[in-house]
Amino acid sequence: MFLRHKVNHDIVEILDLDALFDPFKNRVAGRYHAGEEMQDPMMFKKPELVFLSGEALPRCWVDAHYRDDAVGS
Repeated sequence: MFLRHKVNHDIVEILDLDALFDPFKNRVAGRYHAGEEMQDPMMFKKPELVFLSGEALPRCWVDAHYRDDAVGS
């Protein structure tokens, strides 16, 4: 899956989709998708990533408490 890094607008290839979908993890492994050579993997903060369209990631991917209001916590 490819996302965009909000800080520099570069495309990031996500290497760990399980971590991306897990709201308890706030960092995800990925690598910049630029240039002719494969870039080294690094960790990205999920709040700094968006879809290529510019749309934010779903709240259920980034906020472990996204349902607290619905269940009355």
